[in-house]
Amino acid sequence: MFIDKVTISLIAGRGGDGCVSFRREKYVPHGGPDGGNGGRGGDVYFECDAHKTTLLDLSYTPKFKAEDGQRGLSNNKFGKSGKDLILKVPKGTLVFRSGRFYADLRTTNERILVVKGGRGGRGNASFKTARYTASRISEKGEPGEAADINLELLLIAEVGLIGLPSSGKSTLLSRISAARPKIADYPFTTLTPNLGVVVHRGKSFVVADIPGIIEGAHRGRGLGFEFLRHIRRTNILVYIIDASASDGNEPYVSYKVISDELKRYSKYLVEKHVIIALNKIDLPGCQERIKKFREHLKNKKIFEISAVTGDGVDELITKMVKMLKKPLAFRFEEEIEEISVKKYIYQPEFQVNIENGIFIVTGSKIETFTRMTKFNEDEALRRYQNIVKKMGLEIELKKMGAKSGDTVKIGDFEFTFEK
Repeated sequence: MFIDKVTISLIAGRGGDGCVSFRREKYVPHGGPDGGNGGRGGDVYFECDAHKTTLLDLSYTPKFKAEDGQRGLSNNKFGKSGKDLILKVPKGTLVFRSGRFYADLRTTNERILVVKGGRGGRGNASFKTARYTASRISEKGEPGEAADINLELLLIAEVGLIGLPSSGKSTLLSRISAARPKIADYPFTTLTPNLGVVVHRGKSFVVADIPGIIEGAHRGRGLGFEFLRHIRRTNILVYIIDASASDGNEPYVSYKVISDELKRYSKYLVEKHVIIALNKIDLPGCQERIKKFREHLKNKKIFEISAVTGDGVDELITKMVKMLKKPLAFRFEEEIEEISVKKYIYQPEFQVNIENGIFIVTGSKIETFTRMTKFNEDEALRRYQNIVKKMGLEIELKKMGAKSGDTVKIGDFEFTFEK
């Protein structure tokens, strides 16, 4: 099954907890803290795989999670890091993170980091100081990042065959390559794009047979966007037009429908190299229609072919090879939403808002610190209170009218405020 769009959730691994431990050996009467740090959580990557042709594998599982890090051990032993999760995707996959363009995977074995694993919590050996030699403080592992990801596959082909339903695109693809798409004599036979490799006089290139265009496709009518986006990467567009008008449309009407739909879908598509091929010339009554068609497009090179008999096909392929040598007037990246430049803006360590009488404290630093604190350890709790106080949270809460007994929420944790 050909799947070219999928939405999944990715969760990186959580870091392992730090360990509280003290050295206990014979003849060592005052062994100090020796609790090790937890291992980091696994990252999640996407990797481009030349053998993949669809996103079907990823569609089966809506959520993917990397391995968590293991907790630290005594004797200053660090926990084992979680195993990274590498998800294989086909060449030509666009990655959108939280609705924004993130990456374009087009090179075999190209790998990108999507969500990063959390760091391991520190063990009590890390909190030992000259004045505080018997630390009993340790941290929980940091949660890994999480993100909703939209994947969109755009076929990578040098040549795209486009036309109205039943114009003979699939038949032509089967004629010029080893591809064997399903072919039948009724509209909308091709529901998914097909790829074929054409070898012609020592040259090889990939041709995509795009499902038939209908009027209104740029608005999503019919298969609409589900196929139009697949021709965005092609260098050459070959208009396959039914010269016999077996679908009820005169050849020039078909040409105008195709041209207008592409123009309305994307201004960049009209800048691609275009070849016009009138198909089905083996059927009766074609020559008069071909003559009228040429009168409308006197300055354009028009090929007359029969995908069934093979007439004119060799000349058409020769033209494709010749035109592939010409550079495009634009780059594909121009059509993709521009990647926003990262701007580093100063933000306070926390912000406080009041909702339904509850003081909601937000901020990446304070929320992460809260999640990594082990509140069941007395020394860790005292450390947390001291650091939060130095950050100025108590003063800010008082300014906002917090009274003893009020609820303060930080992340998933709720506290009772006491002056």
